[in-house]
Amino acid sequence: MNLNLKTPIAFFDLEATGTNIATDRIVEISILKVYPDGKEEIKTTLVNPTIPIPKETSLIHGIYDKDVKDAPTFKALSKDLHQFLLGADLAGFNILKFDIPLLVEEFLRAGIDFDIEKRNILDAQKIFHMMEKRNLAAAYKFYCGKNLENAHSAEADTLATYEVFKAQVEKYVGEEAEDLLGNKLGVFENDMKKIHLLLNEKMVDLAGRFIFNEKGEECFNFGKHKGKTIEAVLKEEPSYYDWMMKGDFPLDTKRKFTQVKLRAFNQR
Repeated sequence: MNLNLKTPIAFFDLEATGTNIATDRIVEISILKVYPDGKEEIKTTLVNPTIPIPKETSLIHGIYDKDVKDAPTFKALSKDLHQFLLGADLAGFNILKFDIPLLVEEFLRAGIDFDIEKRNILDAQKIFHMMEKRNLAAAYKFYCGKNLENAHSAEADTLATYEVFKAQVEKYVGEEAEDLLGNKLGVFENDMKKIHLLLNEKMVDLAGRFIFNEKGEECFNFGKHKGKTIEAVLKEEPSYYDWMMKGDFPLDTKRKFTQVKLRAFNQR
């Protein structure tokens, strides 16, 4: 069907050096502008981020430093891009959390105030999550092809979950599992230990306040110390331990924090 457009709409996607809105930079941008009369116009270009692209990021989107060394910077492109997007609504997939904030940040660095206040923002991911339910009944219908009767009865939900899990194992066995960033996690197998590792490999505490980094070190997954190892924070700011112990954190989180603290102390 044709979209009912009163103004142009620009569907766009960005590839970047990472996911930090404040410090990362765009390395590729593609914009499909659709006009009310149905005309379509697309612009795609590589962008020199002026900072190195981390190898782990290049492995995801396939863009390396050598690919962008002769590409224009965002600042060089900014006036043309701003003009191309002028008066257009913005649309994309998960653009509210990443693409729009990063695009606005890049424009500001280029000295352009990219106003989104008077534009309609259309996020296809939000529509997907809104309209396609992610509850047990939806999973039961998707994987087992049946309607869940007596939903929210503990026994019915338990039996349905068992059927869903068996169907998932049958459907995905032998397939490569990936995280939300496209990082490969391993092959899905009919082995409970291996499935556990795929799902929970980085988990330190049940609340997810701490996770393992690539070196297997326990790290903060929240707040001002996010990404830092627990041991490093304890050295830099010993009082942070007392703050967390007095804070409204789950007992399991406090227990894991204490275990790491004691281990570090005993290794001295």
